[in-house]
Amino acid sequence: MLELFVSAFVTLFVVIDPPGCAPIYAGLSADASRAQAVSMAARACLIAGMILVVFALFGENLLGALHIELDAFRIAGGIMLFMIAIDMVFEKRTQRREERAEKIKAHNAVTPEVEDVSVFPMAMPMLAGPGSIATMMLLTSRAHGTPETLVILAAMLSVMVLSFAALAAAGPLMRVLGDKVEAVITRLLGVLLAALAAQYVIDGVKATLLS
Repeated sequence: MLELFVSAFVTLFVVIDPPGCAPIYAGLSADASRAQAVSMAARACLIAGMILVVFALFGENLLGALHIELDAFRIAGGIMLFMIAIDMVFEKRTQRREERAEKIKAHNAVTPEVEDVSVFPMAMPMLAGPGSIATMMLLTSRAHGTPETLVILAAMLSVMVLSFAALAAAGPLMRVLGDKVEAVITRLLGVLLAALAAQYVIDGVKATLLS
């Protein structure tokens, strides 16, 4: 069970990428007070966690209703994660996040009453995006019984707690780490994610050929 927890935790941590979300959230919440920033971070993680739980528990039934085989989803999910990994290694993901943040800040400048960024873009798609949703479904599809599913959900909860800590401390954290350290961390996580994505594709192809 410990190995499963560690594997699920590392996979979700890499995909959700709390260190990468922190600087974006710092920019989005720059005009908010400390209390508002912490409150929005809590809501974002709570909503993202609920989304991931729903897909973890009912995602396979949804695939069945759409007549999609799980092996096909493994392959598709692996390809999606690999694309995310490529973006992380070459910093395209960070660039898109920063562009999205600038657009939202510009919109807020026009309409000051729109200040809450907890649902969009923080909860979705930054925390509970296509990659993390696909990862939760892939992990739970490998689980054998309720205990292993609960271990995976516990790993996801742990990542959400760390995400909240990163978002809540986003401003001070970025002042300490700096842009260069954040870029190095993101690239290292991207390389690890690429390897995990390749494994997902290999597992899906193997299962398809052996079935």
